[in-house]
Amino acid sequence: MIIHNKKAFFNYTITDRYEAGICLAGSEVKSIRNGHATIHESYVRIRNNEAYLINATIQPYAYGNRYNPPTSRDRKLLLNRREITKITQLIERKGLVAIPLKIYLKKNVFKVEVGIGVPKKMHDKRASIKERDVTRALSGRSSRL
Repeated sequence: MIIHNKKAFFNYTITDRYEAGICLAGSEVKSIRNGHATIHESYVRIRNNEAYLINATIQPYAYGNRYNPPTSRDRKLLLNRREITKITQLIERKGLVAIPLKIYLKKNVFKVEVGIGVPKKMHDKRASIKERDVTRALSGRSSRL
């Protein structure tokens, strides 16, 4: 089961990628396994030398009880201290942004791929749309209308 952030590659130029574990409650794990999570509006913030996934929405598990956690709470990401300091330096010094790219299973543990990137300007977005249309036309698929 993989949950992608498709808007991340359209809005940002991704330079670095990090793999992080994520702290979840039991009902959140079941909900993600059912595909009831979105990360397209979320981002990563560093607070007190700890990384947190902010604004990620995981819907309550349908068969859960009244103790289900809130849908958009901050979730702690499990990274090494060196990785956290490197991400902090990139964000503070170079003005880059840390965003989640996907959530996936690896050996029955959920992982989050965190991308470090630069926000694209409007002309960069237009160029990526044009490039996508050209590759689509060359592959034989119908072009954009």
